[in-house]
Amino acid sequence: MTDHADHFRHSYTKDKAQLIRRLARIEGQVRGIARMIEREEYCVDILQQTSALRAAVDSLAVLVLEDHVQGCVRTAAEHGDAERYVDEVVDVVRRTLGRPVRTASRGS
Repeated sequence: MTDHADHFRHSYTKDKAQLIRRLARIEGQVRGIARMIEREEYCVDILQQTSALRAAVDSLAVLVLEDHVQGCVRTAAEHGDAERYVDEVVDVVRRTLGRPVRTASRGS
């Protein structure tokens, strides 16, 4: 979807500062894990931190997804272009969950 920016602004814009703060925390978590590895800390402690990192990234992704559906997809529906945006979201979620992306639209 390269032309959707021509129709409306990105829905996450209203949450941009919150998203940037979350990314800064995630960046700090990554640096913390790197320090743990450099100091040769206990493997289980590192694994716990990677689990927390994964949860933080997933939380960020959910916020962006919610904004996209509530903003971009809703706006696309108002312009009669919802199907391709819905398909795009479904494909991204399928990839995130490790499921194959459908090659043909559901309506086909």
